[in-house]
Amino acid sequence: MLGKNLIRKFLTLLSAVAVWSAFSMSVIAAPNDVMGEITVSGQVSVNGQSAVSGTTVTTGSTITAGTNSSAIINLGKNGRVEVLSDTSLTLKFNNNSIIGMLSAGKVRISNSAGVATSVTTKNATVVADTGQANTFAVDVGCSDEIRCTQTYVETTVGLVSLRSGSTDKQVAAGTDATFGNPQQTGCKPCLRPGAGAPVPTAGIPAAAIIAAIVGGVGAAIYFSRRGNDLEVGPPIITISPFRGS
Repeated sequence: MLGKNLIRKFLTLLSAVAVWSAFSMSVIAAPNDVMGEITVSGQVSVNGQSAVSGTTVTTGSTITAGTNSSAIINLGKNGRVEVLSDTSLTLKFNNNSIIGMLSAGKVRISNSAGVATSVTTKNATVVADTGQANTFAVDVGCSDEIRCTQTYVETTVGLVSLRSGSTDKQVAAGTDATFGNPQQTGCKPCLRPGAGAPVPTAGIPAAAIIAAIVGGVGAAIYFSRRGNDLEVGPPIITISPFRGS
C-alpha cells in the first residue's frame, strides 16, 4: 500500500512538472505584446467603458470617440494611432504590427519602419509600406452601408496602397486617393474632407436654375453700363429760416 502511494505521488509530481514546463515554454515563445497608452479629449470609450487619459489599451480593443472628441493611442517605438471625432476603430497590435478595422469616421496613423500596418474599411484595405516610416489618414466619413461606402486616404509621410479587389492605388506622400461611389442612388450626400457644404437643388427645375444664372449675369452687365451713364446734378441748396443778426 505504501509503495502504491509513493508511486502515485511521484506520478503526480511528474505531471505537475510537465505542465509547468509546458507553460513556461509557451510564455517564453509568446511575443512580448506592445501595450498602448491612451490620451483622450472629450467623450471617448474603450470597449464600451468611458476612458480616461493615461490608462492602458490592450490589443483587440474597440475605441469610440464621440462628437468633438478624439483619442491618441501611443504604441511606443512602434508608432501611434489617432482616433478623431465620430469614429469607431477596433485596434490590434504587437511587436511588429498595427492593424485597424475602421467602421466609422477617421483615423490618422504613424508607424515606424519595419512595423506592418494596415487599416481595413467596409470596401477597401489600406496597407503601409513596411520598409519605411509612414504617416497617413483613412476616412470613411458618412458611409452608411456597404454600397455607399467611400474610403478616402491621404498620405503625409511615406507610401501606402489603397486596395480593393483587383484595384491597387499607390498613394505617395503629399497625395490622396478615394475608392467607392457614395453618390450612388439612395446614398447619403458625402463630401471629401475640406469640401464645402452642398447647395440643395432638389425639386428645382434645371431650366429655372439656368434662367436665374443668365438673368444674374445680364443684370450685372446692365448695371455696370448704367453706372457709366449716370449724371451728377447740381447740389441741392437748403435755405435756413434763421438768419444771423
